[in-house]
Amino acid sequence: MTEQRSRNRRRRWWGRRGLNCVVTMAAILPAFGVAAPALAQSPSLPAPSQVERGENAVDLTMEQRHIVKEIILKEMKIEPQPHAGNVPVQVGSTVPPGIPLQPMPVEVSAKIPQLKAHAFLVKDDKVIVVDPKSNKVAALIE
Repeated sequence: MTEQRSRNRRRRWWGRRGLNCVVTMAAILPAFGVAAPALAQSPSLPAPSQVERGENAVDLTMEQRHIVKEIILKEMKIEPQPHAGNVPVQVGSTVPPGIPLQPMPVEVSAKIPQLKAHAFLVKDDKVIVVDPKSNKVAALIE
C-alpha cells in the first residue's frame, strides 16, 4: 500500500512540474539562441508565386472578395453578360478583344483602393476583375 501511494505521489509531482518544465524551457531556450519547437501551429500552404498567377494578379482577402460580390451582384444587380462566354476564367489569362468591360464601381474602389484602376465583367455569377491596360484577368471572384 505504501508503494502505491509513493508511485501516486511521484506521478502527481512530475505531472505538475512536467508542464512547468516545458513552459520554462520554451521561455529560456531562445535566450541561448536555441529555437524551441512551435506548439500547436497549423501547417501553412505555400502561396502561389507571382509567375504562376501572372504579373497583374491582385491579392484580395476573403472579406474583400465578399465586398466586391455583394456590391456588384447584389446591390447593383449586374447581370451576367451574354458575350462573356469566350472569356477565360483563369487568373493571368487574356480577355479577348471586343469583350466590353465595365469600370469598377466607385463603391468598390472606395473600400478596396487596389481595384480602382481595374475593370470587370460578370460571367455565371462570377466577377472577373480585369486589368484594362493588359486585358488580363487579375482576380476571379466566385
